[in-house]
Amino acid sequence: MLPSAAAPAPGRPAIHDLAAHVRRLAPSCGPVRLVGVDGHAGSGKSTFAGRLATALDGAPVLRLDDVASHDELFDWTGRLLDQVIRPLARGETAHCSPYDWRSRRFGPPRPLPPAPVILVEGVGAGRRALRPYLALLLWMDLPREESWSRGRARDGEEQREFWDGWTRAERAHFAGDPTRPFAHLLVRQREEGYAVVPGPAGTAGSPPPLTHGDQP
Repeated sequence: MLPSAAAPAPGRPAIHDLAAHVRRLAPSCGPVRLVGVDGHAGSGKSTFAGRLATALDGAPVLRLDDVASHDELFDWTGRLLDQVIRPLARGETAHCSPYDWRSRRFGPPRPLPPAPVILVEGVGAGRRALRPYLALLLWMDLPREESWSRGRARDGEEQREFWDGWTRAERAHFAGDPTRPFAHLLVRQREEGYAVVPGPAGTAGSPPPLTHGDQP
């Protein structure tokens, strides 16, 4: 389902209708329409965000893997607000110092100018402190254990210890600051493409949705 008053054009992928809806939303963070893509680790957030960014003519994607660190898997709210959210809210260029997970240190700042749409992708993108700045919140609707199983298979045995620590931290994070109850839309991966359906919080600024899918 997508938040649209008209049926999609024949053969038109649903993700493009979602992109059209995002463009119609009011700016939420200064001049920017900030869109959160949240879900459990391994749920397919990065792939979906990349496809949505392409449908949005190359919208920037801020990956929360660049904001988190080994020592602060989830305690990065202040850094994100200071480096990214508040500058964008003022209409200024943000500067994010990406974390290198191999060298275990932050790199030099990278500029993130205001854009019509910026996607924020990663576990915790819909946390309580960020929701006031989001024009739309999407949740990758894949069960926790299935997501983690996919993530472990993707990263291999060498990341087993990290994953053991991550799953504990993720459980604790969502127990205290859940995202799914506040999602406007749920994204469900199909054998071919995605289905986008209304979330618990309903759709942001939209009339009743229609059902259709997306081809890869």
